[in-house]
Amino acid sequence: MGRMTGEKGRRTFELVRCGQHSIRPSILLMDVEWVRAICLSFPGATEQIQWGNDLLFKVGGKMFAVTPLEPAPVCLCFKAAPENFAVLTERPNIIPAPYLARAQWVALQTRDALQADELARFLRDSYEMVFAKLPKKTQEAVSRPRSSARKPRSKRPAKKKHGRSR
Repeated sequence: MGRMTGEKGRRTFELVRCGQHSIRPSILLMDVEWVRAICLSFPGATEQIQWGNDLLFKVGGKMFAVTPLEPAPVCLCFKAAPENFAVLTERPNIIPAPYLARAQWVALQTRDALQADELARFLRDSYEMVFAKLPKKTQEAVSRPRSSARKPRSKRPAKKKHGRSR
């Protein structure tokens, strides 16, 4: 990422690249945090760092969005509906996602390729498409609210197995 140097309490940052734009790391982190907040607001959504420095957002173990934590040629990837895939990839700074285009994923080359409200809607759509493909049992488990308290264990002693001992 960028290098931070201090001088009498002041911080200066080297600029880093995200797609075609140079931005300060604090702005990059703020954008990742915004995407993170949106994605983790969906029921059962989880996050995981994978492939070195990519932050994946998953539901039921299946990913629905990916963002790099370090500067990269693309800033965010997500699954798009077939009708949206064609429309989105015709827009500037949005391309078919590397390695995932055949599954209708798009990649943003710049953070400003989509307006915030539009991006939030596409992330929700991506989540819902992936959720819909999960097995019904997994969908039910994801939808069920988790209780923080564990079930109390029975105080009965364990049953002994009857049989011959050797």
